[in-house]
Amino acid sequence: MGIKRNAAAAGALTALVVGATATFGATAHAAPNVTPQGVCGSGYKTVNSAPIGSHGTVYLTYNSSNGKNCVATIRSNPGSAKQMSAYIHVPDTGEWADDFGSYTSYAGPIRVYGKGHCVSWGGNIANVYVSVENSNCAALKEHRVTTVR
Repeated sequence: MGIKRNAAAAGALTALVVGATATFGATAHAAPNVTPQGVCGSGYKTVNSAPIGSHGTVYLTYNSSNGKNCVATIRSNPGSAKQMSAYIHVPDTGEWADDFGSYTSYAGPIRVYGKGHCVSWGGNIANVYVSVENSNCAALKEHRVTTVR
């Protein structure tokens, strides 16, 4: 009888350890590191960025092989869903793209053709909004605005 009880106890202990590892193992690891290149694609290089308070950063990336810009808003600390957005506008051509919604780690990617053009772009996380106008062109000085609503 002692052997059966010890075997049952060992089995229960094993199940407890396996269950605890499965339960706590998933929460012990940090969320995957989200990068602008991971969101926009490997051909895109970061050409500009703007902090969104302490919440995160909005990134402007560019792919020289296809002439497209991509914008992604990435949270510093992913977690419960928050209102987020990313947008880009090419004033010369009128091309516009945006993404907004309730997200846990990033908004975007959004892409427009922008080779040889100034771009205006930005995004928000929660109540902090950032816009960058006339960016990444030699002719005009860029103008940045951060607002908290």
